[in-house]
Amino acid sequence: MTASMPPVIGIPACVREINELPFHTVSDRYVAGVIGGMEGLPVLIPAAGHATDMTSLVGCLDGLLLTGSPSNVEPHHYGGEPSREGTLHDPRRDATNLPLIRAALAAAVPVFAICRGHQELNVALGGTLHQLVHEVPGRLDHRGNREVPRQHRYEPRHLVRLTPGGLIARLAGAAEIMVNSLHAQAIDRLADGLVVEGVAEDGTIEAVRVKDAPAFALGVQWHPEARLDACAVSRGLFEVFRDAARAHAVRRLAPAAGRAA
Repeated sequence: MTASMPPVIGIPACVREINELPFHTVSDRYVAGVIGGMEGLPVLIPAAGHATDMTSLVGCLDGLLLTGSPSNVEPHHYGGEPSREGTLHDPRRDATNLPLIRAALAAAVPVFAICRGHQELNVALGGTLHQLVHEVPGRLDHRGNREVPRQHRYEPRHLVRLTPGGLIARLAGAAEIMVNSLHAQAIDRLADGLVVEGVAEDGTIEAVRVKDAPAFALGVQWHPEARLDACAVSRGLFEVFRDAARAHAVRRLAPAAGRAA
């Protein structure tokens, strides 16, 4: 693969209503993270659900970036109680991302899951969620502080203790890091296919990796894409994802290069 052929990174969209019309949207932070943090080509994936041929889609990707969102995973996907009235959901995103995650992992496409994406990764592999983790006895309030300006909501807020020998611990070169926090949902029962990479002081699972995955497959509850310029660990996570995506691109493009020769 040459510099003119960047890895193709799929970013699934949310469905938002704007002026009474549904739009497929992705925050610019994630697009900028793919372009600036890993020199990749971002491709936005509409939330088309079961109308999408997931196998064909992942065959065109070198990486899958799962984003945060104001919406929560609908609890029927993990056998949870119905959500409290007023909870924002995105059923079309759920119908797209949960099977897409499984298809990407089966095809050894690198996966980086952030915030809601971290929760989706757990649900896609059979885990469950706390819908309101701040109401669980002994847990912190992990929600973002809406009383401060938006640009300050992504500043570090609490410690995460890293699993010794884990990927993030190796990147950090430390036993713990400070992270931002803007979520109400959190992992409850960890999926059997996941391994913990980091835990908050209150016991909330903040980072996971897919056990025995053939490629990079990691989820974090915080927002590294918001701190690429200020945090070496955030940059490092995107760089490891970039390297895995580049390696996948070489394998994906090799058959075509052989035919051309």
